[in-house]
Amino acid sequence: MQSKINKVEDWQTIIDEILPQFQHPILLLKGNLGAGKTTFTQHLLRNLGSTDEVSSPTYAIVNEYDSPKGIIFHFDLYRMKSIDEVYDIGIEEYLDNSFLCIIEWPEIYEKELADFPHHELKIEVGGEDRIINFR
Repeated sequence: MQSKINKVEDWQTIIDEILPQFQHPILLLKGNLGAGKTTFTQHLLRNLGSTDEVSSPTYAIVNEYDSPKGIIFHFDLYRMKSIDEVYDIGIEEYLDNSFLCIIEWPEIYEKELADFPHHELKIEVGGEDRIINFR
């Protein structure tokens, strides 16, 4: 699925398109700094029934949110320098004990996720627009 948005309100349209297709407990978020990964996550969690305040996990590395369907973990692996660092934070335990894991900057861990069913959302910035690709 590919969509284009050019204002914050358009994120809801993206969520409305994606949620019926959501089948897997892992979502990889890709995009440049400032592309809208955390903004997307805020809208997604609100639509999943979470009332928690969603913020970027850049410095915490992982944030935990409650939802009626279970715990959601939101990772930011941007500062991880090696796969060993990813394992040191206990990512496998998080993956095993959540309703959903959202992983920003997943590239360092992506090879290990090859055998896990997951979705990927890529946000590309094109002028005033954001091009959204979901699979």
